[in-house]
Amino acid sequence: MHRSSSRRHWVLRMARAAVWLGATAVAAVASAQTPPAGPPIRILVGFPPGGGTDAIARLLSDKLKDELGAPVVVDNRPGAGGQIAAQALKAAPADGHTVFLSHDHTISILPQVVKHPGYDPVHDFVPVGGVATFVNAFAVSGASPARSFNDYVQWVTTQGGGKGAVGIPAPASTPEFLVKLIGEKYRIDLVAAPYRGSAPMIADMLGNQIPAGVASVQDFIENHKGGKVRVLAVLGTQRQAALPDVPTFDELGLKGFEDLPYYGFYAPTGTPAAFVTRFSQALAKVVAQPDVNRQLTALGLTVASMTPQQLAARQQAYTQAWTRIIQRSGFVPQ
Repeated sequence: MHRSSSRRHWVLRMARAAVWLGATAVAAVASAQTPPAGPPIRILVGFPPGGGTDAIARLLSDKLKDELGAPVVVDNRPGAGGQIAAQALKAAPADGHTVFLSHDHTISILPQVVKHPGYDPVHDFVPVGGVATFVNAFAVSGASPARSFNDYVQWVTTQGGGKGAVGIPAPASTPEFLVKLIGEKYRIDLVAAPYRGSAPMIADMLGNQIPAGVASVQDFIENHKGGKVRVLAVLGTQRQAALPDVPTFDELGLKGFEDLPYYGFYAPTGTPAAFVTRFSQALAKVVAQPDVNRQLTALGLTVASMTPQQLAARQQAYTQAWTRIIQRSGFVPQ
C-alpha cells in the first residue's frame, strides 16, 4: 500500500514537472519571437495623413518597431509647412522617445523664410539618420491637354494669355521658388498658389480646380501612374527610377539644382547619444531591407541611408545652396 502511494506521488511529481517544462519552453519560444515591449517611440510628421511624408513614416515605423523592440507610432502635427511639428520636437523631452521625420523644407528652408519659426534646427535638433534623397516635380492635372512641358508652356502662352496658376504644398517653400524660376526661364507669368500640404493641393488638381502643381515626386507618383495627374518634368540631373520617361529640367535647360532635397530623422538636442546610435543603426537595417528599399523607390525616392554625420553634412550643403537662391530672388522673410 505504501509502495503504491509512493509510486502515485512520484508519477504526480513527474507530471507536474513535465507541465512546468512545457510551459517554460513555450514561454521561451514566445520570448524569442516577440521583441520586448518598451516605452513607445513617437515619430512626429509635419503633414497630414495621405501625403508622401506620412506614407514614408508609416512604412518605416512598422519595420522599426521590430528592430528597436518597442512600439513606434506616427504622430501627425500638420500645419505651417512642418513648423508645428518642429516646435513640438523642440518642446519634447530629450529622452529618446520622440523623433521627427522631416524633409528639407522644415529643416533647411523655413528658418530662412520665416522671421520667428520657433526653432533653430542647428541648435535645437540633433540629426539621427537619413533615409533618402528625392526631387521635386512639375505636374499637370489629368484633364490638361499638355503632354510635355513644352506643351504646357505653349498652352499657358496661347490659352492663358501668358499667365498660369501653379499649386505648391506650402508658402515660401522650395516649390514656390521653383515656380518663380520656371516662370522666369520660360518667360511666362506663373503665380504660386499655396496649400496646407500636398494632399489638399493634389485633391484640387484631381478635381481640375488648379491646372498644375509643384511638389515632391513621391506626392505625385501614385496619381501619375493612375493617369490622374501627369508629371511633365523633374528637378535634378538624372531621371528618376520610378519615372524613367519623364525628362529632367536639366535636360530642358533649367540648371543649378544639383543639391537634392532629403528625408531624415531628428531628435531634440540633449537626446542620449546611445539612443541616437541605436536608432540610426536600426534605421540603416530597415532601409537596407529589400522590400522597404523597393517600396521607397516606388514612392519616387532615391534610397540613401545616412549616418547622423552624413545627414548633418547633407543638411548643411543643401541649406547653403538654397540660401544663395533665396537671397538672389530678393525674398524678404515674413
